Amino acid sequence: MESLIPVINKLQDVFNTVGSETIQLPQIVVVGNQSSGKSSVLEALVGHDFLPRGTGIVTRRPLVLQLVHVSKDNQRLAKEDGPSADVNEWAKFLHTKNKIYTDFGEVCKEIENETDRMSGTNKGICPEPIVLKVFSKKVVNLTLVDLPGLTKVPVGDQPPDIEQQIRELCVNYISNPNSVILAVTAANTDFATSEAIKLSRDYDPDGRRTLGVITKLDLMDAGTDAMDVLLGRVIPVKLGIIGVVNRSQQDINNKKDLQEALKDEASFLQKRYPSIASRNGTAFLGKTLNRLLMHHIRDCLPELKTRVNVLIAQFQSLLNSFGDPITDKSQLLLQIITRFASAYCSTIEGTARNIETSELCGGARICYIFHETFGRTLESVDPLGGLNTRDILTAIRNATGPRPALFVPEISFELLVKRQIRRLEEPSLRCVELVHEEMQRMIQHCGTQQEMLRFPKLHERIVDVVTNLLRQRLPPTNTMVENLVQVELAYINTKHPDFAEAHLVHRAMTGGAMNAEYEAQRVAQQQRNLLQEREEREKVGQVPLQTHFEQRRSHFTVEAADLDDNSSGSSYSNAEGKEIAVI
Repeated sequence: MESLIPVINKLQDVFNTVGSETIQLPQIVVVGNQSSGKSSVLEALVGHDFLPRGTGIVTRRPLVLQLVHVSKDNQRLAKEDGPSADVNEWAKFLHTKNKIYTDFGEVCKEIENETDRMSGTNKGICPEPIVLKVFSKKVVNLTLVDLPGLTKVPVGDQPPDIEQQIRELCVNYISNPNSVILAVTAANTDFATSEAIKLSRDYDPDGRRTLGVITKLDLMDAGTDAMDVLLGRVIPVKLGIIGVVNRSQQDINNKKDLQEALKDEASFLQKRYPSIASRNGTAFLGKTLNRLLMHHIRDCLPELKTRVNVLIAQFQSLLNSFGDPITDKSQLLLQIITRFASAYCSTIEGTARNIETSELCGGARICYIFHETFGRTLESVDPLGGLNTRDILTAIRNATGPRPALFVPEISFELLVKRQIRRLEEPSLRCVELVHEEMQRMIQHCGTQQEMLRFPKLHERIVDVVTNLLRQRLPPTNTMVENLVQVELAYINTKHPDFAEAHLVHRAMTGGAMNAEYEAQRVAQQQRNLLQEREEREKVGQVPLQTHFEQRRSHFTVEAADLDDNSSGSSYSNAEGKEIAVI
């Protein structure tokens, strides 16, 4: 049975290291008000001054104190965990790895430094525990957790909600059904108002895992004693109530030896409480805690063993899923990056192993963006959108300058065309943005689940690099699209076949001098050529710009007729009206 506590201590080290809260280990949790004597009780159990002292809140982080008894029969432990010199007592912190402390004054400084490192120097608290192991032949095997003292009012630099913070921290430990609650109360206060007893009652209503401790028995008013409290007549506690005598502040200042203090405690109890002296005192408290913890571990062991086995099986399965140990890191890194790049390319090409069936993704979605979203947007653009007769007339007049032109000035046509071409730039840039978003989304579909679990940081880094690369290429791509529009704006090719019908419109409006029959034949032949050309383009998926001329031809004709009918009060002449229709 005695070996159970060291086994639990090792489990506690493991779970404190991995930061797991999936298992609740048996341990003794010390709770009490500030200045109730908790630290003095722990120091008496250890036999050394090793805890920070001062006014206000001193214990600001949970201290997991593991006491390991070193006997003559356990020399192996002394050789493995102890110092090289022949030392009977030493201490070790979990966060300092293998560093060994033989001076308990240094232990106190390290607790202060580690507390300030995590909790700051403003009297705030931190839930991360400090794990301290003390090896000595004077101690019994125990595991205790010292918690910050319960308080009511913030003092100094303490945060306003310090009471709630400390209460939540204490509740987190005592709500563990596998913990034994050591409720500490000072004898010079009313036991019925003990915050520690009240808190333990809330989370251990049956009282089967609560042990009461009454400290400072020597400070009670003259003529009073704690006999009724110690015998459980005031508030019954199932596991019992044990009284102890702490060193006074003057004893601490004078550095009174703890062994001498234990002798004085025994004398006081024999003198004031002779009938129950053997069931009180620090020595009896240590033995009682050792016995309670062992019995508690024994009761919790079956369920604990089952839980540990389940966790071992789960994590072993997870470990096996990671594959064999890594021998060549560089080679594996190159393989993972290569697989990611291949998967990305396969997603674009549509040759990936796991093809989505619920939605378009990768190259298929990019194709949809180009041919459907972007294509329909371009088709919906009205070539004459935003233009009216007044705009065209103004452009023509501005292009002629001080002298009226004999023919329609071509510069006016180019000005208006360039104005309309610029409208294609915005949907083109939007198309680039949509493609960029899809290429970003594709990153999440690449890489196997196993690799993401095994190397999560590497996967995050790959995603960051690819994301940044795509983001860097977005501005140059937008610039290229803008340059393409500028190229179209730089030269308007009116010799393009799509402008063939414009010649017909011009001749129809201006009334050519050619023979009417010849002109009719020429128009018919031109129409046949255009029809044939359009059919050929539609076969390869192209929509000729002539379609837009056809859609607008009736509009041109009607508008020209309206212009011919203008009265003498019109702001433009019939000739200008025909020029507007030609444009």
